[in-house]
Amino acid sequence: MARTTSSNLTVPDTPAPNLTDAAEVSMSPVRRSVASNLIASLRPHQWTKNLLVFAALIFAQKLFDARAVLAAIEAFVVFCALSGVVYLINDVADRDSDRMHPIKRQRPIAAGTLPVTTAIGSALAIAAAALAAAFAMSWPFGLVAVIYLALQGLYSGALKHIVILDVLTISVGFVIRAAAGAVAIGVVISHWLFVCTILGAMFIAMAKRRHEIVLLADDATSHRPILGEYSAYLLDQMIAVVAASTLIAYIFYTISPETAEKFGTTWLGLTIPSSLLLRADQVIE
Repeated sequence: MARTTSSNLTVPDTPAPNLTDAAEVSMSPVRRSVASNLIASLRPHQWTKNLLVFAALIFAQKLFDARAVLAAIEAFVVFCALSGVVYLINDVADRDSDRMHPIKRQRPIAAGTLPVTTAIGSALAIAAAALAAAFAMSWPFGLVAVIYLALQGLYSGALKHIVILDVLTISVGFVIRAAAGAVAIGVVISHWLFVCTILGAMFIAMAKRRHEIVLLADDATSHRPILGEYSAYLLDQMIAVVAASTLIAYIFYTISPETAEKFGTTWLGLTIPSSLLLRADQVIE
């Protein structure tokens, strides 16, 4: 038979773990220095978008031109700095709404771990240094850099609240990056570069809007009022149209006589099936 044993030892009560407190701790902002928070707010992980400045090297067949490659690298560094400035401005402008977002509330400015005055001062200093470097490269490139910074500043203010125009502004920002790469290496900007870049950028921007709507659900409009002008269904239709347009543009690019003459081959059309499979995967996801 089983026996019940007892002991004179008294074990102090141990409070059960509070899962709510644990969740709050896991979601609390990481304690870092001001410098670390500033670097995080510049979002280096997003600087891969600036790789578009190298597109002109490919379209112009300058990959083995050392001077052109160096100029493109310099342009990339300048636009990484400028995009960091834009992120700082955007985070300062959106700090109140970001605090209501399940992910963005952990950003240093929204979390209060990076003072607004420090962010604004750093943005001004970095912008001045980046624009000075841009004009040192060439006046045309400097002007493109100013246009990019001005457009993104307008987006952080009024343009992000205007339906469709918000998506177009994001797309034009990508086009400016590509155009800046062409200006930096001194080549004529290809119309194919414009078409492929803006269509691809629109695809990304619309997918980003759809992700926000799905993630935030009923709280979407409280975080970003412009999301009330969109719906997942509408964006699905727009994404499908843009994806098809991008594919058509790529097909025409591969079979155009201009492309065949530039690359010395008429067989680029063989890459079309791979782009079809890529688009199919994106639709399935």
